[in-house]
Amino acid sequence: MNLQKVSFKNKDGQDLVGRLELPANRHPHNFAIFAHCFTCTKNLTAVRNISKALTANGFGVLRFDFTGLGESEGDFADTNFSGNVDDLVAAADYLEKNYKAPSLLVGHSLGGTAVIFAAGRINSIKALATIGAPSNPVHIKHLLKSGIPEIEETGKAVVNLSGRDFTIKKQFLDDLQHQPLAQILGKLRKPILILHSPQDGTVEVKNAEEIYRAAHHPKSFVSLDGADHLLSNKRDSFYAGELISGWAKRYLTLDTEKQEEPKTKHQVVASLDHDDGFSTQMKVGNHFMTADEPIDVGGNDFGPSPYELVSAGLSACTAMTVQMYAKRKGWKIDNIEVHTSYSRSHAIDCKECDLDSAKIDTFKREIKLTADLDEKQKNRILQIADKCPVHKTLHNETQVITTLIA
Repeated sequence: MNLQKVSFKNKDGQDLVGRLELPANRHPHNFAIFAHCFTCTKNLTAVRNISKALTANGFGVLRFDFTGLGESEGDFADTNFSGNVDDLVAAADYLEKNYKAPSLLVGHSLGGTAVIFAAGRINSIKALATIGAPSNPVHIKHLLKSGIPEIEETGKAVVNLSGRDFTIKKQFLDDLQHQPLAQILGKLRKPILILHSPQDGTVEVKNAEEIYRAAHHPKSFVSLDGADHLLSNKRDSFYAGELISGWAKRYLTLDTEKQEEPKTKHQVVASLDHDDGFSTQMKVGNHFMTADEPIDVGGNDFGPSPYELVSAGLSACTAMTVQMYAKRKGWKIDNIEVHTSYSRSHAIDCKECDLDSAKIDTFKREIKLTADLDEKQKNRILQIADKCPVHKTLHNETQVITTLIA
């Protein structure tokens, strides 16, 4: 993944700061903008994970801090919901001028409500997705219960949200009262995906139902069963990102044929940023994917481990080689399953098996055939399996020549 710090101006000339994430080949097929939740920032874990999932599927993603939050300039107390919508429009203008106009909007919580309003003002948007979004911006008032009387009386109050103090002014509440979401959705003619957890204790799932009813087709709803409002479980946020990616591609133009290939003579590119742990974005041939390590060794388990990828190559090559041979022989194999795992273990007929140094890299491969074959044919299949190209590569002496690219 390629991560860039970017900044652009809001309507009042203040700098909004964001991160632009690009896929491994640096040429996304579409650009998306992510709108974070109320008082959150672009660096919320869920925001980062969803962005990574989109990037792994070839999207470029701009996530930024709304005015007065995170690294962006401005005073949060002087902002309102309408200002968030204006910030999204400014982000779209930035992408259009410097990269390519965005085609997808993704919003979390109040950011989800904001993208609905912004979608009607950004002509390039072809689809939008909301996550745990309130069906009416005024819903946010319930988070401010302790401060509303003071706000109404004095014009402002300090409220504590998620352990942080924020000054909220009366103009913020007044602005919320004049946002007719149902009317906006009634006019919007763009595909929408609504994601919501039935267990969301902050924004009840009935909000998703209200958005769905007000929206025009094509519209889709997916239940994020078991997730909390902030998608604090990494599996939930990554799952949401994968869902959005797969759904959105149906409505977007994937200009993959016109994309430039990475400037490399190799078939695979792996890219890992400093803050991403082991979650490695990859372009394998013409396909995007994520590699990772298991959670118990410090990874996020967002994708297969390096050795699982090697095992996958052996399994796939074995299945292809066997089917190719069987078809040439006129043998019908309805299905072949190749189960492979990697470990370090003692070699067969090892003379010094009591020594750890005697252990070697071992791939255990089991083959299951669904076919009407006699014993002679089955034995021949086992011989052919050992002749698959990847198997031969693993057995042959190999070399890895490594150089630095200037």
